[in-house]
Amino acid sequence: MIPFQRIVQTLSLAAFLILLGLAFFPVPDWAPVDAFLRLDPLVLAGTVLADRAWIAALAPAVLILALTVVLGRFFCGYLCPMGTTLDLTDRLARIPRSAGKGRSSGELSAQDDPSAPILPPPSQPSSGLRRVKYLILFFILAAAVLGVSTVFLASPLSLITRFYTLLVHPAASLLGDAALHVLRPLALHLDWTWAAYAELHQPRFTTQWFLLLFFLAVFSLARWSPRFWCRYLCPSGALLALVGRRPLIRRTVSETCTDCGACQRRCPMAAIPANPSRTIHEECIACQECVRICPVQAVTFQPSREFGGKTPSFSPQRREALLAGLAGAGTATLTYTGLLEVRDEMLPGDITPETLLRPPGSLPERYFLARCIRCGLCMRACPTNTLQPIWFQAGAVALFSPRLTPRRGPCEPECTACGRVCPTGAIRDLPLTEKTWAKVGTATILRHKCLAWEWNKKCLVCDEVCPYDAIDLRRVATHSQPVPFVDGRKCSGCGFCEYHCPVRAASAIIVEPMEALRLGAGSYKVHGQDMGLMLHVVSPDQAEYAPFDLETPDTAFAPLPDAVPDKDALPPGFTP
Repeated sequence: MIPFQRIVQTLSLAAFLILLGLAFFPVPDWAPVDAFLRLDPLVLAGTVLADRAWIAALAPAVLILALTVVLGRFFCGYLCPMGTTLDLTDRLARIPRSAGKGRSSGELSAQDDPSAPILPPPSQPSSGLRRVKYLILFFILAAAVLGVSTVFLASPLSLITRFYTLLVHPAASLLGDAALHVLRPLALHLDWTWAAYAELHQPRFTTQWFLLLFFLAVFSLARWSPRFWCRYLCPSGALLALVGRRPLIRRTVSETCTDCGACQRRCPMAAIPANPSRTIHEECIACQECVRICPVQAVTFQPSREFGGKTPSFSPQRREALLAGLAGAGTATLTYTGLLEVRDEMLPGDITPETLLRPPGSLPERYFLARCIRCGLCMRACPTNTLQPIWFQAGAVALFSPRLTPRRGPCEPECTACGRVCPTGAIRDLPLTEKTWAKVGTATILRHKCLAWEWNKKCLVCDEVCPYDAIDLRRVATHSQPVPFVDGRKCSGCGFCEYHCPVRAASAIIVEPMEALRLGAGSYKVHGQDMGLMLHVVSPDQAEYAPFDLETPDTAFAPLPDAVPDKDALPPGFTP
């Protein structure tokens, strides 16, 4: 019979993956695609401390902490997608020991086979390595107290979402599209039109090799012990362990125990010491493997207030905790004194990376980095694949945070998916009327690369594709062909011009974060109008949407008075 824990784990992982699958434009209103990320207590603690504000969206993590007081670390054993994934990969990474160390190749051990002979219990596991996860926790919390969030480094929900979103999903899409291509002749033969012409969205991301190597390392740690990450490294597990040191419902061993040690050897968290009647409750994930393996049914999980003697504790010592906290504070200090730290001050000497374009609706940089947990959900939801994780362009503290990459894809004016799926509010969930005014930057023409400016060639691509009618073609005395000009008041920084520019390799028109509008609260439209912006999406059939008596679509797309039509010469970017 399939254990209850396995059933819950399977359902939980399936729900997690289904929600990730739904996190794509247009995101269904009924789907809580970020639900699992809101359950991580480390995300709650680290983000609230770093942002210095209560984030109501993370309230479900409080419920998890409250239930941990009653049930212990049930979240690790039943709900955490990272733990379930590790249970799956542990089976692949585990290598049989040699015959001289207890079993031969192809032979099951007592840990795998309940009917195998019961061996004497091993010695108590070392407590030193277990302290590492507490030290990581104190490091993250100390940095967060000083306003720097490093939650993304070790939060299991952030990591596993990034794994499936940025690594597994692109690979699955690539393989799925290849399968459709192979089956296309058969689909045409069977007149399955939907299958013959089906295509899968194929996103591509940076940092993939790092993610691959990182998770290969995490998965391969199963060679030393099952759930190595959960036992020794997970700071969320450490936080739950501190809360669940004395759960109300806990492992209890009756007097019928024969001290065979089978439960100790099967415990995936090594939460049972040399004396199997005792339990290290802060390490127990309530998987109940010990209940299933016990040959005399001496183990149960039930309400209890008795401890039955002193059990070993794996909490770090005071000096270790202090050093970890100081390391976190030192990291925050280095961040504030780093030259690449992006500040929101308009002062001389403040350096802002030229290519750092945040998603529309992003909070001011300091608050954005405090809240962003680098889960990658916004990148998953983006229909144009323009959102990419960055490396160190904005300093180490901004590692893996999302940025717009217009050369890869533009920001669709009709899309608000990134704000819709953000679990912490680092990207505001804006209605479409507000998102239109969330200016992310301004396009700049590089005249030394522009076909019209530099080579005096006819090119109107940027003007044609701009959904905000921010680019005009004008006659100048030095050129026989019209040349483009950008009206910064109309430009939202969407990047359509940079994406479609026919110049290679880099575009002749780029979007820079100049005049980007980033608000923690308030209306983008009101602020934009106060700044003199005139942002609106222009389409031929929506002339009535043009405010401020601006150009109508008819005039915006009308030919220039001096333009000379040349039917034989097509502009760059067009084919006959």
